[in-house]
Order: sequence, then C-alpha cells, then structure tokens
Amino acid sequence: MWSIISVLVENKPGVLFKITNLFRSRNFNIDSISVGVTENPEFSKMTITTSADEKQLNQIIKQLDKLIDTVEVKLLDERKSIYRELVLMKIKVSKPSDIMEITDLANAFKCNVHDVRKSSMVIEITATPDRIDAFEDLIKGYGILEIARTGICALERGYGNES
Repeated sequence: MWSIISVLVENKPGVLFKITNLFRSRNFNIDSISVGVTENPEFSKMTITTSADEKQLNQIIKQLDKLIDTVEVKLLDERKSIYRELVLMKIKVSKPSDIMEITDLANAFKCNVHDVRKSSMVIEITATPDRIDAFEDLIKGYGILEIARTGICALERGYGNES
C-alpha cells in the first residue's frame, strides 16, 4: 500500500530537484508526485505518494522536514483526507457501437468524453486511484491507445482540529 505525503515548500527554483533527489539518494521510489502553487504564491504544495514501510516513511518525513526550503511535512490519513487523480485515456474504437458502449461506461464512472473520432475517443476521469483502476480494467477490452496520469492531489478534511 502507498502513503500520501503533503509537503509545503517555498516556491523557488530547485526545490523539486532537492525533494526528488532526497528520495533518490535514499533509494526510495516516488509512485506519483504533483506540485502546484498554493493560495499564497510564495509557496507550493507537493503531494507525493510512495510505497514504504513505517520505518522508511518516518525516515523520509524526517529528512524532508530538515530541508531548508520545506515549510511543513504531513503524512495524510486517507480516511481524513480528500484525494483525487486526473487521468486522460485515449481508447480505441473498432466499430460504431463501441462509441455508445464506452460512453455508457464513462457515464457510469462520471467521466467526461472529450474527443470522439472514428477510431478513438478521449475520456477524462477524476477519481481515487482505485476507482480509476476499476474503470481502466473495464475499458481495457476496447484497447487503451494512450494514457496520462497526473498523480494524486490531496488535502486534509476540515480546518485545524476540526474533525
């Protein structure tokens, strides 16, 4: 199972390199990473998912916290967080009836259909990784021509000590 780490950092050049280099130098893998500027343009938020045991995870968090550009590091609890990933899939269309079948599956998963052609269609799904994987499993029979995943974005629920 993977863990979600939220890292608030100063928004300046080289910070992403420092974070990823820390993982590399300790031989930890980053399963996904998403980064974006926060409501305050002086800071960026990184959401990193990694597969690590508890000891490794504690080491990663301590090392991240020591970096000079790091403002805050949190291990997010999946039950107390909202987390989503955006995925674009280009799916093969072999016959006209495929379009309706794929559209019906997309609708069942609350996906958006963006581009329908004679030989392919592009579907957008924003969901939890397990829901995305379920959709992908159903759609594989048609043939996935291309896929792009953003990595997870996450925020804790509530405000402060609020539950």
